[in-house]
Order: sequence, then structure tokens, then C-alpha cells
Amino acid sequence: MSKQSPGAASASPADPDFPTHFDFATAERALSDAWERAGLFRADGGRTTRAGGERDPFTILIPPPNVTAVLHVGHGLNNTVQDVLVRWRRMAGDEALWLPGTDHAGIATQNVVEKLLAKEGKTRFDVGREAFVARTEAFVEETGGLILKQLRAIGASADWSRTAYTFSPALSRAVREAFVRLYERGLVYRGHRVIHWCPRCLTSLSDEEAEFHDTEGKLYHIRYALADDPAQGVTIATTRPETLLADVAVAVHPDDPRYAALVGRSLALPITGIPLPIIADGYVEREFGTGALKITPAHDANDFDVGKRHGLAMPVVISADGEMAEVADAAGRVPAELKGLDRFEARKRIVRQLEASGALVKVETHAHSVRRCYRCDTVVEPRLSDQWFVRMAPLAAPALEAVKDGTIRLLPEKWEKVYINWLEGIRDWNISRQLWWGHRVPVWTCGACGHADAYREDPKGCGKCGSAELEQDPDVFDTWFSSWLWPISTLGWPDEEAPDLKAFYPSDVLVTAPEILFFWVARMIMSGYAFMGRAPFHTVYLHGTVRDMQHRKMSKSLGNGIDPLDVVDQYGADALRWTLVQGMGLGVDVMLDPEDLDKSFAPGRNFATKLWNIGRFILLQVGDEKVTPLPTVDPAAFTLADRWILDRLDAAIAECDASLGPARPQAGRWPEQERQVGLRLDAYAEAARRFVWNELADWYVEAVKTRLAEPGPDREVARAVLVHMFDQGLRLLHPIMPFVTEALWQRLPGATPGRFLAAARWPTAAPRAAGGEAFEVVREAIDAIRRLRSEYGVTPGQPIRAFVAAGAGTDGTALLGSAALLHRLARAEIVAGSPPAGAAAHAVLSNGLELVLPLEGMVDVKKECARLRGEHDNLTKQLGALRGRLANEKFTSKAPAEVVEAERAKEREWSARVEQLSAKVAELCG
Repeated sequence: MSKQSPGAASASPADPDFPTHFDFATAERALSDAWERAGLFRADGGRTTRAGGERDPFTILIPPPNVTAVLHVGHGLNNTVQDVLVRWRRMAGDEALWLPGTDHAGIATQNVVEKLLAKEGKTRFDVGREAFVARTEAFVEETGGLILKQLRAIGASADWSRTAYTFSPALSRAVREAFVRLYERGLVYRGHRVIHWCPRCLTSLSDEEAEFHDTEGKLYHIRYALADDPAQGVTIATTRPETLLADVAVAVHPDDPRYAALVGRSLALPITGIPLPIIADGYVEREFGTGALKITPAHDANDFDVGKRHGLAMPVVISADGEMAEVADAAGRVPAELKGLDRFEARKRIVRQLEASGALVKVETHAHSVRRCYRCDTVVEPRLSDQWFVRMAPLAAPALEAVKDGTIRLLPEKWEKVYINWLEGIRDWNISRQLWWGHRVPVWTCGACGHADAYREDPKGCGKCGSAELEQDPDVFDTWFSSWLWPISTLGWPDEEAPDLKAFYPSDVLVTAPEILFFWVARMIMSGYAFMGRAPFHTVYLHGTVRDMQHRKMSKSLGNGIDPLDVVDQYGADALRWTLVQGMGLGVDVMLDPEDLDKSFAPGRNFATKLWNIGRFILLQVGDEKVTPLPTVDPAAFTLADRWILDRLDAAIAECDASLGPARPQAGRWPEQERQVGLRLDAYAEAARRFVWNELADWYVEAVKTRLAEPGPDREVARAVLVHMFDQGLRLLHPIMPFVTEALWQRLPGATPGRFLAAARWPTAAPRAAGGEAFEVVREAIDAIRRLRSEYGVTPGQPIRAFVAAGAGTDGTALLGSAALLHRLARAEIVAGSPPAGAAAHAVLSNGLELVLPLEGMVDVKKECARLRGEHDNLTKQLGALRGRLANEKFTSKAPAEVVEAERAKEREWSARVEQLSAKVAELCG
């Protein structure tokens, strides 16, 4: 008896009560446990070629989800893709490492804990920094990592023994080391400049974290009167009138003749009357608006640059929490009635005051982009602040060149231009955050001498004067400052002799979403070059987004999400995985209906069911007696069908390999012709499915049924071929559908206890004896006869003769030699020679061979001719009317383009049908 899989029922393959359905709920848990107990997913760096071993390393690092995250369908898609690739390369003989882990997610996790405190009527300031951090650590300890457990449920074959966490001591050491090295190289500096500020999260944000959102707002046109001649003035347009309280100048272009006489004079700031100089600056676009700009250096990044050039004051009038206040250099600028107001309420008040004073010229509806916090969606406030920055231009140079020269490829190709454009215009990275949860900036300032320095270890005294009066910078790093080190910190850096770092760096493929191309992907490439001197991976696979049927991205806020665990519970992990993979072209979004899971996941559910049924039928037919290994079978014993299915297997293997690979560039860089090759997972899935379902099950299994029923040498040949084909088909499908394939593979005759399909070798094509192509003629003939029987209404089951012209050569011989199969599958008798005179149906095969099927006595020829002529005449009339409509210029010029195109498509379809009917009438009716 063959060894049972851990999740399979107790019936043997030959037992009549072999389960009719795959019990995925039981099998998936049992198989996951069995794989982990066997250590199948633990990678050994010592076996890699980089460590003197024989296996090529293949490494994928999971994009670390937030430590408090819960699995959603986007995670399901992302991690299924990674798992498919890792299982493929593991089976292909690589030492495959899929390293999992989580991100401490500074701003996101802090927001969650602050909301918990709010329910108690407290803020983080009420409990204090130390207690807040302790509470956050406890919260993470209690709830963190759930998503990793959930990933196991969808079949993730990660090396869980290497699970990493960005806030672990080891990775925290790497973060500090990276900062200190950049500090020592002069690539980190403390900058006083306008940054993006979130009044809700009370922290600065990087350019990428302050996301643009299209908004329909208002454009306010405000008149600034000349201080010495109120009858004259300049009109300025702004979307943020509340910031005018911090205006310090009005700028015009130096070559604008409209304002040449006004440069050097002053305007009176509406509401407060503060004098503002009119300055000339080339930054101003003369053609835009009125050609005059209000300059607010503390609340606009571009204005900040103008202010620095002209030595202007920089008053701050909006507080950290978004209220109007005289924060810095702003004495007398905020009227008492506006102090303490929220910035948007203040905007309304100021507009009313401007209107009352006559300074408001007009208000227009204005479509523009407004930045919002990527975490809480609050409108971001540009604000003057002291922050830590990384000089990005030197770091970006090698990362830019890596994509240009093919060291790294981005799939799909369209993202390369986006990446290059961003890096060529890159700005310095604001890495400090005014949060409490995160890696604290390792800079201490001496209270005695004022010296500030970065330290790898907490200092005991000032490095300059020795004083113990030291204070650490209160800021923490941007979460992405730890995440950008993920490819190296998870493998042991900064210990450059760490075994994993030597064996598995650089990694191979990064699978992620395009939304974090700049947040994370580009920065990881920069850190790889900055700290290791080489790229962290050679391929970036940017998959599409899961969307609902209205093309909206699935999200909790829209209520249109799908819980992958619900899908697993109802249909099994294989159904989830198959549906996601077969529906995702390269970079194409996956469409699912959250209102109809049955419909959405029918492809995966149906195929898993079909595969189980195929396996059940094959294994019950084959039995579990010992099977002759295919390589020991004499090729002379193979039938046409045997040779054909062997050919089809080789073709399927080649198609799967071409769709998935190549796994890595051969010379360290991707040649131009390979930059967009491979990783077509949907094409790979279809090639494997087609082989198992359409070729093996639909044709070969049908062809060998009678051979399996008759004891003897031919039965053993058929068993050997059939078991080998099914074994190889399961291997091809395993990376996508690991559970049902493993359960079936464990039931193959001769299965060895303790061996797993998950660790079996990936199929390779083998030299075969020629001859399989002749079976294609047999298949095509069967299809043609079935089609003609249906078209002419031949009673199902009624035998029909099919004549093959004498002298048809080897193809005719193949048909005559397969007479029994044609009779069984097409209810047709193959006859060599000329057909009798009379009505007949004809089929010309692709090789030119003609089949003639006499219809006298098979159908009522007179009645069938009347039907065909009637259909032909009726359709011809309709076609004439349709062509007349299309010839009418009034119709084609006035009707919607899509309507006209639909009519033209109908005309093509009806024309083809009329030709087909004409041929049939001529063929049958004379």
C-alpha cells in the first residue's frame, strides 16, 4: 500500500472509498505541520556555492508587514507570488531562502496605541515617553506577529526560524550603525527648512509620506494695497489664505514690465497692515495668474528658498497641532480673535474679514492637489522645522546606474522610467520623526560644551570635554530608515562575516507593490550600494492591485475588502492561490467581487476539485502495485498516445520554464533581450493546467482506459507512462497549489514515507523517441467528427462512418491504427477508400488530410437542407440591412464610436456565418 499523506483519508488509492472530495480543512493543517517538522523550508547557507557548497542560493525577503497588521487580500496576492517562486526554485535544486519578518511600523503602531489610550481618556503626554514605549512594547508582544501565523494558513513556505523584526536588538544595531556611518561620511545633517507636518500625528513626514490627493478647493484672489498709496495695489491668488499672516514679501519676475516700477516699494498686509517689500525673483512665472506671489517662507517649501535668497524673516503662525498661534518670529502677526483657532476655521474667519474690508477680489472653484498624511489622511501642513536629513544625490547615483545598465530589472518595464525620473530629481530625505515609538536618533548633545555627535553605543561622557551632562535627541527615525536596511540587516549586517550575509546576499527577486517603489524599493537599492557595495537583488517584480468590480482598490474604509482566511475556510488555500495567480498578468490588477466569493474564487475551487477528481480516477485505475520506472521501459513498447503525451510533457515543461525563468542573470547583468522575460505567472499556471487537464486527463487517460483494463505487458507500459505523467504534472502545479498536489503525490504507487513533493525535483525535459505527432492527427480527427456530428444533428451515440482517402500515407495509417479509439470517443468507424455518392459532411485536417462523413440515413437531408437554406436566407437579409446602416454616413458620424464598432464587429461575425452556411448548403444539398 502506498504511504498516506498526513492530511489524507485512510483509504488506499485502489480502495473504492478513496475520498470523493479533498478535505482541505484537515489536509492543509496537517501538511503544513508535516512540512515544518521535516524542516523542508529551512535554508542552509553552508550548502550554497558562495560558501563552497554545490547549490546556487535563491533568496527572497518578504516585504515586512506591520507587526500589528492583519492579513488582507493584498498580502495574500503578494505572498502567494513569493511562495510560488520560492517553491519553484527549491524544487529546481537551489538553496532557497524565503526570509519572513515584520516591521515595527513607527507611526502606524503609535497611532493604534494612542487610540487605545484615548479610550481611557488619556494621551501619550499624560503617561510620559518611557511608560508609553513600555505599553507599546507590551501591545506588540501581545498582538504582534499574528499576520505571520496567518501566512502559514495560505501555504507560505518561509524559513520561520529566521523570522526578523525591525525593532529587534540585532536589527536596531544595524539601524544605528547605518546612521553613524552616514553621519561620519557627511551624508547626514541637521536642517532648518520647511517640511511636511502632520498635525494629527504630530510628526514630520517625508515627501513620499505626504501623498498628493486631487481636490476641488477654492482659489482666493486678494488685493494687497500699496503701503504709501492704498488706491493702488497688487492682486494675489492663494488656496491657503490663513497663511497670509506669515507673509513677509510679495515677489514678481525681474523682467515683468507690469511691476518694474513697484519693485522696492511696500504693500500693506491685509488684516494686520504689516508692510511687505515687493521683491524681484526669477522663481516667479510671469504667465501664471497675476504674475505676483505672496512669499511665506515658514509655510511653503518654495517660498522658503526665495526667503533664504533674499534674507527674509520666517515667522511661524501655525502651531504643531494645526492651530493659529505666534509660534516663532511672529509677534503681532496673529490677531487675538484668531489665536487658538484650527487652521481651517481660521481660513473661514480670515476670508470673512477680507470680504468685509474689500480686500477679497473674488473666489473661484479650483481643482488642485493637496498633500495628506499617508497614515491618518490629515491634510499636511508645510512647516518650518529642524529635522535630520540624508543627502540623497550621492546615494542615488549607483542605484540609478544599476537600473540603466541592467544590473537590476523592474517588471513591468513601464516602472523603469518612473524610477529613473524620481532618482534623477531626488531630494534629500527627512529621516526624523517626532514620535516615541521607533529607533531613537543616536545623537547626544553636551550640556557643558554644546558638542553634538553620533554614537554607536550610548555614551558615558562627552567625546569632546568628558562631561556626563548629555542629552539624546528626542526624535526617532522614519520607519523606512530601518526598512531600507532589510536586505542586509536580516542577514547579519553590520557583521560582514555573518554566514547568512555571505551565503544569501545579494538576494534575487523582490516582490512588492508599485506604491512603495520610492518609499522602500529605491532606498533599499541605495542602502545596498552604500553599505555592501552592490545591489541587494537583481529583479523587482511589481505586481498589480486587487480591486473590486468597480475597479476600486480594496480597503477597510470602503468596506470592499476580502478576508483571505474566509476564502481559505470556505474553499481552501489552493483555491485562493490559484485564483490570484491565474488572474494576474504582469503588472495587471486582479479583479474580485467581495459580494460574491463563490463567483470570484470559482476558478481556483473548480480546478482544485477537478485535479482531485483526475487524481482519484487515475490512481484508482492504476492501483498501487509496483510501477515500472519510466526510464526502464523499452521505447519500442510505446504507443502513439504514449509518445504524444511524452512530447506534451516536454512542451509543458519548456513552457513553464520559459514563463517563470530565467532565475537569475548569467553574467551579473540582464542582457537587453532578457530584461522583460519570465515571471509570467499566469502563463505558467495555464501551461501546467492545460497539460494536466486538457492533455493528460481529457486525452491520454481516455486513450489508455482499455489498456489499463487488460492485464499484460502493455498495461504495465500504460501504468508506467500514466503514473510518470501525473507525477510530473503534480510537480509543475505544486508551487501554485501545494496542498492538493502534495496530498495526491503522497498517494502515488510506491510513495516513500517521509518524502514530500515540496522537496521533489522540478521536472526537466528528456530526449524522446519521435512519433508523438501522429497522435495529433487522431486527436484532430476526433474533434472534427464530434463537431460535424453536432452541427448536423447526428443522434448522440449513433455510429457514423468516416472515410479516409486511400494513399493518405502515415497520417491515414495512424487513423486506421487508432480505429478503436475513434470509435470509442467519436462513435465513428474509420474506413479507407472512397465514400459513396450522396450527401456528406467534410472535414479537412490541418495536415491536409480529408475526412468524408456520409449523412444519408444519418439525418433527414431534405429537412436539414431546408433549415440551412432558411437560416442562410434570413441572415443574408439581416446582413444586407446591417451593411446599409454602416454605409449611411449619418449613422456612422453621429452614433457613439463604441456603437459603430459593435455594429462592425457584428457585420464581420454575420459575414463569416453566411459563408459557413453557404458552404454547408453546397456540401449537403448540392
